Amino acid sequence: MSKQVTVEVPEYAAEMFGGDDARFSREMFEAAIVQWYDEGRISSGKGAEMLELSRAEFLDLLFRHKVSPFQYTPEKLAEELNRD
Repeated sequence: MSKQVTVEVPEYAAEMFGGDDARFSREMFEAAIVQWYDEGRISSGKGAEMLELSRAEFLDLLFRHKVSPFQYTPEKLAEELNRD
């Protein structure tokens, strides 16, 4: 199930994509999902699902946006490394 929402943006924003509203909309949605992943609000599995991508395609998207696929804080990483 999906829901359509309307977002108002300056006209020139879509022009950055040659006036292709569908492409602009997709790029905005991808950017939002990548940001939510980076903030730890969603998992990579959920991000892939929302964008209808495979897990590998989602990881490639993260790479293109220069976002690490690892969601570890320094504390959590230290905890993982110190486990018996």
